[in-house]
Amino acid sequence: MPDSKASPTLTFAEALTRAYAHWNAGQAAQAEQLCQRVLAVSPGQSDALHLLGLMAHAYGNLDLAIEHLQGACRAPQANAVCHANLAEMCRQRGRLVEAEAAARRAVALDGELVAAWNNLGIVLQETGQFDESRRCLERVVALQPDSADAHNNLGNTWRRLARFDLAEACYREALVCKPSFASAHSNLAFLLSTQGRLDEAASEARLAIDLDPRLIDAYLNLADVESARLDAAAALRALDMLAAFAPRHPGALIARAKVLRQFERHDEALVVAREALALAPQHADAHYTLALVLQSLGQTAPALDAYAHAAALPGAQREQALLGRAALLNEAGRTDDALAAWEQTLAAFPDSVHARASRMEARRTTRADDPDIARLEAFIADGAQRARPERILARFALGKAWLELGENARAFAHFDAGNRLKRASLVYDPAATHAWMTRIGEACANAHFDGTHSPVSELPVFVIGMPRSGTTLIEQILSSHPQVAGAGELSALRRAVEARGAWPASAAILDAAQLARIGNDYLARIESLVRAGSAHAAITRLVDKMPANFFYAALIPHILPRARIVHVRRDPVDTCLSCYTQLFAGDQRFAYDQGELGAFYGDYARLMAQWRETLPADRFIEVDYEDVIDNLEAQARRLIDFLGLAWDDACLDFHANPRVVRTASVNQVRRPLYATSKGRGRAYAAHLQPLLAALAAAGVTTHGDAA
Repeated sequence: MPDSKASPTLTFAEALTRAYAHWNAGQAAQAEQLCQRVLAVSPGQSDALHLLGLMAHAYGNLDLAIEHLQGACRAPQANAVCHANLAEMCRQRGRLVEAEAAARRAVALDGELVAAWNNLGIVLQETGQFDESRRCLERVVALQPDSADAHNNLGNTWRRLARFDLAEACYREALVCKPSFASAHSNLAFLLSTQGRLDEAASEARLAIDLDPRLIDAYLNLADVESARLDAAAALRALDMLAAFAPRHPGALIARAKVLRQFERHDEALVVAREALALAPQHADAHYTLALVLQSLGQTAPALDAYAHAAALPGAQREQALLGRAALLNEAGRTDDALAAWEQTLAAFPDSVHARASRMEARRTTRADDPDIARLEAFIADGAQRARPERILARFALGKAWLELGENARAFAHFDAGNRLKRASLVYDPAATHAWMTRIGEACANAHFDGTHSPVSELPVFVIGMPRSGTTLIEQILSSHPQVAGAGELSALRRAVEARGAWPASAAILDAAQLARIGNDYLARIESLVRAGSAHAAITRLVDKMPANFFYAALIPHILPRARIVHVRRDPVDTCLSCYTQLFAGDQRFAYDQGELGAFYGDYARLMAQWRETLPADRFIEVDYEDVIDNLEAQARRLIDFLGLAWDDACLDFHANPRVVRTASVNQVRRPLYATSKGRGRAYAAHLQPLLAALAAAGVTTHGDAA
């Protein structure tokens, strides 16, 4: 009340006017003292609580700020500004339901308050209500056309609506209004990163940091760019810079956990993800990140629970959480549940390219009027205004669908376009790769390895070969045996080898002690996987199905003398065709150009020819994919005998194996063998001429009739 007294000499209004003056002059103690004098007389006085909330926020005490603002907003006389500020503080704390309620109250109280519409638009943006967010923020732009903030915020919503052309225009308009606007540079960096324009994105992120060294999003966006470049060290450096002034920021911890997971530092990622969740238990992205890490660790049930928690919370992460849950169900062989989960995703997000593409990958397309085809073709027609990763995904999904429908020319038009887009986003030097693989052969031919002190363990079984050659099938057959666990594609061998120096230069200096350390290092890295993959104590073999371990195959008998190596071969054209028509989740940079793919296959074939002559016969076996198709039992018995195990009929029912499969072949190994996968390349020779020419130039025999 204006005539109430804060002291014998000051009214409330006078006390608060002086409090704001002290605060604006940087005299926080005096401002707080005056507010407390007001509250001592009138404990719920709105303006005093409001100012205390602003002060607490300025000093980084967000929880106290929210507490003060909530008290202020309970007062009948609380104005729209008070509710708008509460909305922003709740949003910053991840309390989005409360934020939305406060923002809606603000605009209801004052429909002309620009800050209220702005804050509501941002909250709606973060809760995934993008169309309503756009309307709010367009209203702000109309009211303040010269506001850099208004254009920047509208750009963020257009970005989430996948209208990247309009988003970029908004960010650039914001920079016209204010060239030194760090947030707009940072957001532009994120947008450019999604378009694969990584150098431009890194420059914008660094400029944002230079302009505002405490802008958290700029560091997060720089880390995202470096992750896209597959530079773990640079990504973590960006996050370390952020941690120097915001060590417990949930978004920073979430980003760190994702980077650690991306580069297979899963145990560290789990610790960080749990720390982020403890700090922000209502943050959808914290639950989603925990789910990703748990999934990588093979903890399927808790990962599904974490995805469900993320999907149930408000936030823009809901679509990704629903997609992650569906993908994990598919990996676990629960195909019907996965299809239902993709349907649930599409019910909530009808334009989800990921849901449609994933569903098409998991099932066979049987008719040209399939609604998923129509939706994805329409998406492609939008062109470059859509995000590059989603355009690539749609192209590969459509290629598969049209191939299944017998529309080969149409299918390869999509495959070729998708591969060009993907190749343009990668840094890959085929000449350098050829030289490196040549050096591997030369170094191993000249080295004199001494593995006399290396660990004697029968546990490791390495399944090697080209991607898409049948390595997943062989792992699935072997892991169906009750004494065998399948570990999937591990980086453990590469990391153990490269910890002793760059390969193959290190081959010349590896003595017996170092070879033993590599072997022991590898065993230590897989120890937790043995426990995770063991339903009981009977596991005596662990299958490491990293195809690219053929780079290190000559070293394996010297670091792990009792380990076994299974080389899986498949017709060269069929193998390369399967690579070219597959969008890999991992790092297969050679696969997105037919000429480069053929050249890489030639280098692989030359290395394997050398290993065939030098690897010990009792530790090395080769199996042809086509022979497995023709006579599963004979080849399965041969493999189990090679592992030194007694036969078990479960190996013939590999498609019923409930283990989680995380490779491009996840859907194939859930079905019995089918002969149509053999000799596929012959039908598509007209579309594979660059590949066939490259294979011929590399001296690879392609059985003529495939050409």
